[in-house]
Amino acid sequence: MTDIGVLLAAYDEQMRGTPPNLPDGVRCEQDGPLLRIVGQFRGLVSAPPDLGPGGAELDLLIARQRDYFAARGESVEWKTRGHDKPDDLTDRLRAAGFVAEDQETVLIGLADDMAAAPALPDEVLVRRVTEDADMHRIAAMESTVWQQDWSWLADDLIGRVRTHPDEIRVLVAESNGEVVSAAWLVFRAGTEFAALWGGSTLPRWRGRGIYRALVAARAALAVARGVRYLQVDASPDSAPILRRLGFRAVTTTTPYVWSPPERADSTIGG
Repeated sequence: MTDIGVLLAAYDEQMRGTPPNLPDGVRCEQDGPLLRIVGQFRGLVSAPPDLGPGGAELDLLIARQRDYFAARGESVEWKTRGHDKPDDLTDRLRAAGFVAEDQETVLIGLADDMAAAPALPDEVLVRRVTEDADMHRIAAMESTVWQQDWSWLADDLIGRVRTHPDEIRVLVAESNGEVVSAAWLVFRAGTEFAALWGGSTLPRWRGRGIYRALVAARAALAVARGVRYLQVDASPDSAPILRRLGFRAVTTTTPYVWSPPERADSTIGG
């Protein structure tokens, strides 16, 4: 098994730059060491592992991101990792009005090791989807799972599939026409990685191998494209399953979100 230090170094080098396959209308901007993504459900700021000395200069950089999105009337997420420097980055984000959302674990696994699918319930079928109507069905299922309005997800997936159809694979697990779980695989051109997103399952269908089957189906697609590593930002519910499959924890990730006073955004999965 690859050493965790090697996995983390590969993750930092290959997965923290410009994201691939942005939908139409979404753009990237550079602000010093930061990458700012504009035009999504909410803005996103991604930083390198080490922002340098910090201090007052970092405070100004943080305030500039907040004020940029405030002028647009939008929320913004600053995606932090547990090993980021300087050590007081999250303290400075909080001082600027950013609020921590739930921490997730960054897990990495070898795609070749994940492609063996478990048996599914007889009434459940896993298939790839590309139609707009299916993306709306996925968003409705996610809204039920999270008890929040996830209608924005349909537009996000539709835009990704329409703009870069070869770089994303969206899968659903269905029973008698009902979407009971969904997940998607995003390839990252020029790297050894593909990312696993989604994987939410309706409560009454959990514990029946559906989540594992969606991991395996996406792993098989990744292997077919020559992908070496699969990366997941895993919730506390998903992380134990993925660890049992052979994924290894390399760090944590916590979104720090600033929202205009009148907005209260839901957590993004993506």
